[in-house]
Amino acid sequence: MKSTLSIETPVDLRLEKVEGRKALSQFIDFPHDLYAGDPNYVPELFISQEVLLNPAKSPFFEHSKAVYFLARSLEGEVLGRIAAIRNNNYIQFSGDHAGFFGFFDVIDHYGVAKALLDTACAWLREEGLDRAIGPANFSTNETCGALIENFNEPPFVLTTYNYPYYAEFLERYGFVKNADLLSYMLSTDHLTPEMETLGAQLEARLARRGITIRTIDMKNFKKEVNKFLPIYNASWNQNLGFVPMTETEIRHMGKDLKPVIDPDFIFFAEKNGQPIGVALSIPNLNEIFIKIPRGRLFPTGIFRFLFGRKSIKTVRVVALGLLPEYRRTGLDLCLYVRTYQAAIRKGIRYGEASWILENNVMMNRALTQIGGKVFRKHRLYEKAL
Repeated sequence: MKSTLSIETPVDLRLEKVEGRKALSQFIDFPHDLYAGDPNYVPELFISQEVLLNPAKSPFFEHSKAVYFLARSLEGEVLGRIAAIRNNNYIQFSGDHAGFFGFFDVIDHYGVAKALLDTACAWLREEGLDRAIGPANFSTNETCGALIENFNEPPFVLTTYNYPYYAEFLERYGFVKNADLLSYMLSTDHLTPEMETLGAQLEARLARRGITIRTIDMKNFKKEVNKFLPIYNASWNQNLGFVPMTETEIRHMGKDLKPVIDPDFIFFAEKNGQPIGVALSIPNLNEIFIKIPRGRLFPTGIFRFLFGRKSIKTVRVVALGLLPEYRRTGLDLCLYVRTYQAAIRKGIRYGEASWILENNVMMNRALTQIGGKVFRKHRLYEKAL
């Protein structure tokens, strides 16, 4: 969307709280207009965004709350959007009385961005919170971070994309870096015979200790999803901004992912039959979503989705986690080798592993050792309220 406003031209705005179905649809649809004509923009599916944002449908609102705002011109044109978020589970777990802002999109006009940020920060202060972190939609369990490097290609599935001026606006407003989130590009060319041999040797050694690796059992999908929860909450609980997932949230996530996952890319590591680690990769559905206008599956988008899945050429490694006591066993390498091998069998040459906190020394070292190269960065920002 090309605004007729120059970057510094004063603008008369009205900020409105999103209430009702029509306004929520406008909130969801605004990015489609903002990025119209951008070849790298991938629309989120409307149906999934509506469930995520709707307090009557999203499990997030069982424990926390959020409000959404639209910035409009006096003529009614939407110029930006933002959410202000109070995540009670984050506050309870961390003891950090910080709020989040997210779903932040705005035209190339600092005055509009400032009005949105003013409104979100004011709401967070009214909630008794002393710091704002973001962008996060609604937490680091969902999509988060402002893209700061690599604007020249479409994002992978479940990662964010934005114009370069977003970082400039946030920093001008007074936000400072909280942490950078790294994305690694992986190529199956990096799987050497030596790495495969080492992986096999490590698996044999681990098997003698009762540790084995298997793919997900789709016939018992609900039970498998429940096994993921304790691993996730124990493996990522030291990460910056971590929020424990609830049973309802993990079941909701599993329900969303089930139609699109490839069971050959999901591995459980077990010790005597008990889960101790997981590697979760999913096909890069953005290869399909980028072709679905305004994220609408109906009436024609559903056919692109159904018939396009077999042509996907890339994957995203979404999660690889181990219980702390198994982190120095070589099990992570075994899971990466298994993922590489699955990709080769399916004719997939490239994948993205993301996101990795810049200070996660062990994971960054492991990805570098298997040939990964950082090719994209997102940033979380923070500001005292």
